[in-house]
Amino acid sequence: MLLIRDAEIKDLRKINDIYNEAIINTVATFDTEPRSIEEQNVWFENHDDKYPIIVADLDGEIVGWSALSKYSTRCAYSNTSEISLYVKENFRNKGIGKKLIKAIIEKGDSAGLHVVLARIADGNKHSMYLHESVGFVHVGVLKEVGSKFGKILDVYLMQKIF
Repeated sequence: MLLIRDAEIKDLRKINDIYNEAIINTVATFDTEPRSIEEQNVWFENHDDKYPIIVADLDGEIVGWSALSKYSTRCAYSNTSEISLYVKENFRNKGIGKKLIKAIIEKGDSAGLHVVLARIADGNKHSMYLHESVGFVHVGVLKEVGSKFGKILDVYLMQKIF
């Protein structure tokens, strides 16, 4: 049975494994080097009720996660966040991402956030569709801002306003 729940520190290694797989094999993140557990621990500690992390727990196995992170440390952006969403490779296209994105958006709304931003690399049409399905709209394109796997990539900006 799939359970969407708040992430706990004990989940961090599995969260990191899923993220590192995405770093190595996808353009879902522009990180290019796998993250250490120490780096991810700092990231985890920078989240709270306003900027939550949730996981998809399938019968005790963490198969995906989502987070809302501070968009900027500047005070004027305090009600704006950026979304992250990752699903373990063998569990993609099974509806888990949709459940995660709906749950994290609900948490952001309940926490009083006003805007959630998404940055999606060119070619990741599934992610664009998923974000559109929960009310994100396209607001722009950053041309040729990323380089990964020998390709220059555009990044599409999307946002959801509560």
